[in-house]
Amino acid sequence: MRSWAAATCRIRSDRPNDWFPLPTRGSRLPQVPKLPQVSRRAALILGATFGLAAGTGLFTFWYGQGASYMTDDPAACANCHIMGEQFAGWIQASHRSVATCNDCHTPKPLVAKYMNKAQNGFWHSFAFTTGGFLDPIQIKSGNLKITESRCRYCHENVVDAIVPAGTEPVSCVRCHRNVGHRT
Repeated sequence: MRSWAAATCRIRSDRPNDWFPLPTRGSRLPQVPKLPQVSRRAALILGATFGLAAGTGLFTFWYGQGASYMTDDPAACANCHIMGEQFAGWIQASHRSVATCNDCHTPKPLVAKYMNKAQNGFWHSFAFTTGGFLDPIQIKSGNLKITESRCRYCHENVVDAIVPAGTEPVSCVRCHRNVGHRT
């Protein structure tokens, strides 16, 4: 009679022991090929490099208050001192009571919103760290398109009344440059 283990560890087959033969008493298990050995020194260097990179990233995220940028709190935008003037302008502007920074400066869909925030956050911090930012800060063309689309989304009825159908739309910020940020 076959053992329970032999019956449960084989796929049905016409020939016995052709798929996963179980060892019998006194037989040895098949040898598993050995992986290449990594020297202790190489492992130590690799571990230290990874640990240093992870530690630096975590410290930077903590020091830069990275978690605050995942919220809709406008004060998070003022974490970076280059945005202080824009934040102060938003506090005084008419949109403060109806819109946050994300309502105007990020796309509406959730995934696109956080992709945009991640991309802007990386490039803003890169420019700030390397000294490559413009002072006063200026909006990039991709972000201007997002802001324009958000203006048109909220003010759709007004835009439709101003811009006749079939004509080239005029940039909102051409006339309303300081609406969101009174500077």
